[in-house]
Amino acid sequence: MTYLHLSFYSAFALSTLGLAFHRTHLISALLCLEGMMLSMYLALAMWPVQMQSPSSTLLPILMLTFSACEAGTGLALLVASTRTHGSDHLHNFNLLQC
Repeated sequence: MTYLHLSFYSAFALSTLGLAFHRTHLISALLCLEGMMLSMYLALAMWPVQMQSPSSTLLPILMLTFSACEAGTGLALLVASTRTHGSDHLHNFNLLQC
């Protein structure tokens, strides 16, 4: 395993652990999701280079587009929840109530 693979795997694992253990604020959960998406984007962008493929794939650009949409949706939910509930603490949200 090269250092490049180790860095991608460790960045994804640390983001996953951050999402699992530090879920007090919505903004920290969104940042962990962005870290996961960024590590996946970098891994997909470096994959043709590692395989010495002459053609680049469209998959990293597509994933970056979905990541931007996810970030925009997450920030909109953060603003809406802060306006309605007064804070971004995740323990204040009850998913059974509308």
